[in-house]
Amino acid sequence: MTTNPPDDAVQALRQRLHGELLHPGDEGYEASRTVFNAMVEKYPSLVARCTGAADVRAAVTFARENDLRLAVKGGGHNFAGTGVCDDGLLVDCAAMDWVRVDPDSRRAWVGPGATWADVDHETTAFGLATTGGLVSDTGVAGLTLGGGMGYLARKHGLTCDNLVRAQVVTADGEVVHASESENPDLFWALRGGGGNVGVVTEFEFDLHPVEPELLAGPVFHPYEDAREALRFYREFTAEAPDELACYALFARVPPEEPFPEAVRGEPALAFAVCYAGPLAEAETAVEPLREFGDPILDAVQPMPYAALQRSFDDGSPEGHRWYSKSHYLAGLPDGAIDTVLEHTDPFPGPLTQVGLEPMGGAISRVDETATAFPHREAAYSLGIWPGWADPDRDAELTAWAREFHEAMTPYATGGVYANYLDRDEPERVRAAYGGNYERLAAVKADWDPENLFRVNQNVQPSA
Repeated sequence: MTTNPPDDAVQALRQRLHGELLHPGDEGYEASRTVFNAMVEKYPSLVARCTGAADVRAAVTFARENDLRLAVKGGGHNFAGTGVCDDGLLVDCAAMDWVRVDPDSRRAWVGPGATWADVDHETTAFGLATTGGLVSDTGVAGLTLGGGMGYLARKHGLTCDNLVRAQVVTADGEVVHASESENPDLFWALRGGGGNVGVVTEFEFDLHPVEPELLAGPVFHPYEDAREALRFYREFTAEAPDELACYALFARVPPEEPFPEAVRGEPALAFAVCYAGPLAEAETAVEPLREFGDPILDAVQPMPYAALQRSFDDGSPEGHRWYSKSHYLAGLPDGAIDTVLEHTDPFPGPLTQVGLEPMGGAISRVDETATAFPHREAAYSLGIWPGWADPDRDAELTAWAREFHEAMTPYATGGVYANYLDRDEPERVRAAYGGNYERLAAVKADWDPENLFRVNQNVQPSA
């Protein structure tokens, strides 16, 4: 593969771009190549800092014509670091961060460089929102293309379920639109297919009314109460209405007020709850959660949706080292709870999190073949996410996550969330798409037969 295209071709690309074309050492190069996970150190030969679809089209055409590896970066928040590559060309969409809202039609048009903080800021000004990620600097593009779980998913569906139209630059450098009525096969693949079929240069989302304040926040329980707390969680979530999303998260107690000084930095189990409906209903629905046990801290309170979306940002800072292993779980039997506790005591790493994300509700009422995202019947998504700063701990913490993940396999569905795959799991890509894999490979063959878009959780085009 050529890594040094001719100088005249590079100069021609520079002239075609409205944005900048950067080489290693240029101002801005380091910012473009850096991603959320500090374990990912990639050095592209060129960076195209695109400002719109015309720039993306020029960059994609250049990569194809010069046989270059091509990576596409939106928010750069992916665990596996698939938004950047060694050698080749990086398409950096950070400048394409616009969000336009039409409150009358309840639609938002979003650029691929936008984060969920950008979207929430604009949409909630009109009392509207769509399902977004749990960390506000997560990129809209990556979350949507992989599926998109969040507090509103049980009420309004996954992020990809709320995508109604997209503008896409294809592998042959064309700009097309995809929706239920325009290129429906491409649209199907975009909703969960993980960026395998093109570069989305604009997303159009359905928006939904959201209360000025939602009853939301965490309840922290001591780690020693985790077994009974998880048994309670199992029953509480089984009966939850669609409006109620409750996450179970093992993490260390933040080292700050209002947490008691004696438990700061210690492992705990937090229930992070959000009721996507009126406060009067919320009090009744959340009451059993707040009455359970003897919590360290109950911080559930009325808050704006955008504030809720920022509430876990400090626990997932950029510039640290992260690793991800994930399963979908059919349920949470006592054996699964025992296995979780066996592997979280002692609790490793200063930023490590182990999370159970609730599925069901509106997620489960979409047919598994309606989008590329197939995992509609799972009860929970389990994420194992060690986080640390010292490179000397890489082997220790990745080994812990792998062992924990393997021990949970008897309770898993066999599926995995594409957005939680790490860079060392190519053999699990089929599991991310389940029975939809062959159709996705066929759509890939139609739109990207040479696999230009392969710096991702890659689906090989069918023969």
